[in-house]
Amino acid sequence: MTEARGSARLANEAWEAMYRAQATLAREFEFSGDWGEFLPREYGVLYALAGAEDGLRITDLIDDVLLTQAGVSRLVARLEKRGLVERLADPDDGRACRIVLTGEGRDVQRRLGRAHARHVTTAMTRALTRSQLTTLRDLGKALVAAAPPVTSQHPKPDPRNIA
Repeated sequence: MTEARGSARLANEAWEAMYRAQATLAREFEFSGDWGEFLPREYGVLYALAGAEDGLRITDLIDDVLLTQAGVSRLVARLEKRGLVERLADPDDGRACRIVLTGEGRDVQRRLGRAHARHVTTAMTRALTRSQLTTLRDLGKALVAAAPPVTSQHPKPDPRNIA
């Protein structure tokens, strides 16, 4: 096997292992997590907003929670209806708004966050040492840093339009 072919195979095996681990843990967190009446995706938006003092635009949330614009817009509308987030005018762009947590939204995020953090800690430390966790964290950050933002990626071409 050539070195390039071996690297391609290893890269794909690494991707598959990472993908399966993430999907397995995400499923575990979704089904056995302490979400109450919330969906994990809703918590993801609350979590993203908790770290943004001035709120985030919808486009920022798309990159953070990895959903489509329509999906994020619907999710934000549901959270807004529940009194957990509100839309404020964006001081830098009169056409846009920023999504911010309400006081109740901040309380919910903290409560869910504490329970989720305990579950994540249990799941991650049952198989990995501190050193492995550090390596995994650093590798994940490197992959994210090297990737283009989701909103800058172009949609795949429609195969029906290819001559």
